[in-house]
Amino acid sequence: MKKKAIKNLTSFADHLDEQYGKRGTEERERFEEGFEAFRLGIMLQGLRKEQGLTQEQLAEKCGTTKTYISRIENDASDIRLSTLMRIIREGLGGHLRLNVDMS
Repeated sequence: MKKKAIKNLTSFADHLDEQYGKRGTEERERFEEGFEAFRLGIMLQGLRKEQGLTQEQLAEKCGTTKTYISRIENDASDIRLSTLMRIIREGLGGHLRLNVDMS
C-alpha cells in the first residue's frame, strides 16, 4: 500500500513545470526571478533581526530609508546591486558573494 501512495506523489520540480512551464519559458522565468527576490528579502530580514536591528536602524546605518528596507524585505522592490552591497557592508557588516547557477 505504501508504494502505491508514493507513486502518486508529484515532485516539486514537476509541480513547477505543470504550474509555470518548463525552465526557459517566459512564465517560468518570471516565477524564478520573483522567487529569488523573495528569498533575498527573507535573507536580509533574517540578518537584520539576528543583529537586533530595526528597519529604521539598518536604513540609517547604510544611508537609505526604512520604507526602502521594508520594500526589499517584503519583495515589493527591485534592488540595485550597489545598494544591496552597501546594505550588507555598511548596514550589516558583511560581504556579498554571488553565485551563478547554469543548470
